[in-house]
Amino acid sequence: MSRTRIAAQWLQIAAGLLVFSFGVHLTIFANIGLAPWDCLGMGIARHTPLNYGLSMTCMAVMILAVDLLLREKIGFGTVIDALLTGNFVQMFNDLNPFPLNRNQGLGVLYMLAGFAFMALGMMIYMKGGQGCGPRDALLVGLGKRLPGLPIGVVEILLWAVVLLVGWLLGGPVGIGTLISTFGAGLVMQAVYHALRFEPRDISHRDLFQTIRALREGK
Repeated sequence: MSRTRIAAQWLQIAAGLLVFSFGVHLTIFANIGLAPWDCLGMGIARHTPLNYGLSMTCMAVMILAVDLLLREKIGFGTVIDALLTGNFVQMFNDLNPFPLNRNQGLGVLYMLAGFAFMALGMMIYMKGGQGCGPRDALLVGLGKRLPGLPIGVVEILLWAVVLLVGWLLGGPVGIGTLISTFGAGLVMQAVYHALRFEPRDISHRDLFQTIRALREGK
């Protein structure tokens, strides 16, 4: 693989993360309850000196350790995700000129649209083939160990566990949290089915393989 191709994949990963982060922003803007991972991040922030962004970064590092235990490949895409996603979400939050949504019905629509953008962003950057994001690597790793379940169902089970821990730590929950736990996986499954994308079929390069390819220029 050429250096140019690898650089193009990095740009693809960044673009996918931008789309994904916009989806996360929509779920926050919906203002009807945080999604499970965000709930956990807020819960951690309540009990530590860390703000939300730093708590999400530290959580990503801990998830990476679990990914390694699951023998998932850690690639440049994984690292780029850990570094950029939180900052992209914050950027969208800062740039949004509209007041926080106060309509619950619109909030549901915003949240569902956010799920669709998140699924699309995940597909874009996973197709870069340089490793999933920490949480997505965890999802794929669990999915490989539960081959009889659709990937969307695996996502629902994972988010339910994350939500429980976040709630126990005092993270904010609401109707949107419930919708996130059971709806995000279903929306993701629908998007991937429509686009004929199966994340478990993607072959990823780890850090060492990419570095070797950069050195050899192939």
